[in-house]
Amino acid sequence: MKAVLPGSFDPPTLGHGNLIERAAGIFDELLVVIAENRQKKSFFSTEERAYMLEELVRPLRNVEIFVWDLLIADFMKQHNARLLVRGARDSTDFAYEFELSLIYKAIDPDIETIIIPADPKYFASRSSSIKELASFHGDVSSMVPPFVALALKARYEEK
Repeated sequence: MKAVLPGSFDPPTLGHGNLIERAAGIFDELLVVIAENRQKKSFFSTEERAYMLEELVRPLRNVEIFVWDLLIADFMKQHNARLLVRGARDSTDFAYEFELSLIYKAIDPDIETIIIPADPKYFASRSSSIKELASFHGDVSSMVPPFVALALKARYEEK
C-alpha cells in the first residue's frame, strides 16, 4: 500500500521525522512530497529542504522524497497513490486537515485522507516557532535534527 505525505518542511522538524517514521511503519511505500507553495516565501530553498529530508529519512528504506509544485491530487494520480497522510498537533490542525480532506475528495473521489495525531512530545514543534526561536539564537536542538539546527544557525548568522 502506497501513501503520500505532503508538506512544506521549512525546515524539517523532529515532529516531521516522527510522523514520517510512523507512517513508513504502516505503509509499504511512503512518498514524502515537498509541496512548493507559490503563495509562500520559503526560508530554505527547495533543494535545501530536499537535502534535509533525504538525511532525515535515510534509514527508512520505503520512503522517497519528491518536490512538486502543482496540486497534490495530480501528484497522487501520477504516482498511482490513493492515500494521503497528514499530521495534526491539535484540534485546530485537525479541523484544517479535515476541511482539506473534503477538498481533496471533491477534486478526486478516490483520495482517502488519514490523519495521524502528533506524538505528544512533538505537538509544539511548529516550523514557524522553531525559526523564530533560532532567529534569537535560541536552542532548537530538541526540536530539529542536528543538521537542521546547524543550517538554521548558519542562516541566521548570515543575516
